[in-house]
Amino acid sequence: MVFQAWRRYKKNKLAVFGLGFMVLLVLISILAPLLAPHDPFSSIKNEAGTLDIMAKPSQEYLLGTDSLGRDVLSRLMYAGRVSLSVGLVSVTISTVLGVLLGALAGYYGKWTDSVIMRVVDVVYCFPVMFLIITVSALLKPSMFNVMIIIGLVSWVGTARLVRGEILRVRELEYVQASKALGVRSFTIIVRHILPNIMAPILVQATLMTADAILTEAALSFLGVGVQQPTPSWGNMLNEAMSIMVLRFKYWIWLYPGLAILLTVLSINFIGDGLRDALDPKLKGRK
Repeated sequence: MVFQAWRRYKKNKLAVFGLGFMVLLVLISILAPLLAPHDPFSSIKNEAGTLDIMAKPSQEYLLGTDSLGRDVLSRLMYAGRVSLSVGLVSVTISTVLGVLLGALAGYYGKWTDSVIMRVVDVVYCFPVMFLIITVSALLKPSMFNVMIIIGLVSWVGTARLVRGEILRVRELEYVQASKALGVRSFTIIVRHILPNIMAPILVQATLMTADAILTEAALSFLGVGVQQPTPSWGNMLNEAMSIMVLRFKYWIWLYPGLAILLTVLSINFIGDGLRDALDPKLKGRK
């Protein structure tokens, strides 16, 4: 089954590109201390002893320097660690919450379903970005808080997905047979139901990772996310709020913007590829 899914996945060229780019990004982020040509936290001085502020790309600074004389390439590499960490941790939190609450609502139904779904409806009433910005502003901005906040407000989509899938699966014969044999509800959910609905959950988690990275970048750009001097693609873009920088210092905003664009596109390509590869309707096709 895994090999069949992989064969279908390989047919999607954009999905293969997305996977290759993400593998490369992960390796660069992990090896950033070895690959970065300069210290991403320290300003660089030239031979005259002054800071190389907003220096153009050159052999010494391949992507130039920022407004404090720090190497853009080095900060870009370290910023990948931040974005990937926020995406993975926040999506893990939201997926666990969503699967747990969605499973309870879908399997037990009745008042349990009503209470959980009303909570979902209330969370849906609030604009997610405004809610995240408000909570981030009330708390001390940090990478840890950004992970927790994004995870705690992004679980509703997963909860609805899991609830719908369990409502469909719980009436099938193998679930009813397990109930008739006296198998505990927890065992039925964990061992029999969740493994059979894991494909849509995996696709949902993949696409949510892209949303989490975009949200972190937006928060950091607005100053309520990851704070300086910790590099983040979002707070690197924050330096491009001047029209002079936008027009004449393209390296300040171009490379962080490209990093966000390519990362989000790659993750979305992977999600689309997984959706096609894991779709049960495609199992009979070559």
